Amino acid sequence: MTGRERPPNAAQAPGPDVPVYVISVAAELTGLHPQTLRTYDRLGLVSPGRTGGGGRRYSWRDIELLREVAELTSTGIGLVGVRRILELEAAVATLEARLRDREEQLAAAEYALHVTIADRGSSRNLPAVPPSGPAQSVVVWRRHRKNP
Repeated sequence: MTGRERPPNAAQAPGPDVPVYVISVAAELTGLHPQTLRTYDRLGLVSPGRTGGGGRRYSWRDIELLREVAELTSTGIGLVGVRRILELEAAVATLEARLRDREEQLAAAEYALHVTIADRGSSRNLPAVPPSGPAQSVVVWRRHRKNP
């Protein structure tokens, strides 16, 4: 193998969260001045990784975030407003992820309920199962406690 050939796995790009880009490359990729990147880091808008010597290393996700900050500031939004927008976007993403988790849990519970009903042949003796017909009656049931 000559010095110009790559090992088989070398062509794979790092993941989007791997901090690999030095500040000069990040500045070139975003069209921002390196001092602007330092300012955004100091203000907490973007938090790049650090080397052992303290140098900044930006991930691809950081690059995308810097581009978003640049786009927002170019429309006249101040840095305080940009920070608030980023916080709200992060909160929305967190809530969307929680909602997806709850929807998956609900679908799994509904599936388990339908399987249980199918196995038993009816929903009788299952709590909180709406009747299959148009009747609107209430069934009161009690669990028998076992004495300790």
